[in-house]
Amino acid sequence: MKNQQLDKILQHTLEDFRLSRGERRMLSTTLAELGAAEPQLAVLRARAFNIAREHINSGADNSGRIDRTQTAAVIEWLEEVVKVMQPAKPRREIADEAYFSPGNDCSRKIVDLLARTRHKLDICVFTITDDRISDAIVNAHSDGTEVRIISDNDKALDGGSDIERFQRLGIPVRLDRTEHHMHHKFAVFDDTFALTGSYNWTRSASKYNMENFIVTHDDQLTRRFSTLFEQLWKELS
Repeated sequence: MKNQQLDKILQHTLEDFRLSRGERRMLSTTLAELGAAEPQLAVLRARAFNIAREHINSGADNSGRIDRTQTAAVIEWLEEVVKVMQPAKPRREIADEAYFSPGNDCSRKIVDLLARTRHKLDICVFTITDDRISDAIVNAHSDGTEVRIISDNDKALDGGSDIERFQRLGIPVRLDRTEHHMHHKFAVFDDTFALTGSYNWTRSASKYNMENFIVTHDDQLTRRFSTLFEQLWKELS
């Protein structure tokens, strides 16, 4: 029954020699219902070739000559159908990464991540004094990325802190004003991956301190950090 259903779909789409978005979606759904793995997909592709061949042969005149224009249209249709009937590519898992200081690996990686962020950047860091990182944050903001920063009020007053610079440039900043410290060091990039660890975004952390952070692409972990950021953002309003 399913194969007959597939044949009907293919015959229907061949009427105008094209595969519309809706027809492509219908075909993909039918293949999913069939549970088509590569061996079965190969059989189904052969069925599509047979349907195309029959359609071309049916258009031949009494002398056996075939309409080239119609043949070209059928071939284009067949190419679209075969693309849908390819096995799904396995999802590429992106490995998590770890970085350590002293040294420039941590600061370079943060700057790289900031430069790659396109839409949304949530930063929750105890202190930010490394101008290399601060410049990258400002550049992201200037390029249209939605940037929000949470930091500690006491550290915002330290010499070299870039919090006032961010505020002056119109980057939304919220500070923890409790008697305790906002000691987090994490960031979420485009809601798709997160950075977290002991590393403060400072020159001294880069040059002298034994620090670390990881970059995780795990969806569940990233959502946890995003949820925490939203919670803190509301609490510190």
